[in-house]
Amino acid sequence: MKNYLTSYNRNNHPFDLIDSAFDDFFRPLFYDEKLDAMKTDIRETKDSYIMDVEMPGFDKEDINLDVDNGYLTIRAEKKEKDESGKEDHRYVRKERSVSCQRSYYIGDTEEDAIKAKYDKGVLTVTLPKKEEKKPESKKSIAIE
Repeated sequence: MKNYLTSYNRNNHPFDLIDSAFDDFFRPLFYDEKLDAMKTDIRETKDSYIMDVEMPGFDKEDINLDVDNGYLTIRAEKKEKDESGKEDHRYVRKERSVSCQRSYYIGDTEEDAIKAKYDKGVLTVTLPKKEEKKPESKKSIAIE
């Protein structure tokens, strides 16, 4: 749990402190901020943008990428169930379910040109830059 008095900054509005406490109150008891944060670094190269999204604990098959109306949405869901009634276990049923989602505005990007690779807990998405349209030069207008 946060120590609200020591984390308060004079530049913050007094209601920010209340909002933070309210958000933490409704957060699940075993909430882990690392799971759903999907921290993202975005780099720019000469001809593309490269996004590195941290997604530890997921397998490649757990991750889904969609593009809709200029937004790239990354979803990940992992479910584990074990209902083995083996005597060497102390539990009868074991369940784990983790899911997270984040959307990024990428504008009008051709979906087929987007590349994604998942390695060691990091999803790397490469978005090619669109060629900049050069303004057309206007012809001079004749004076009568």
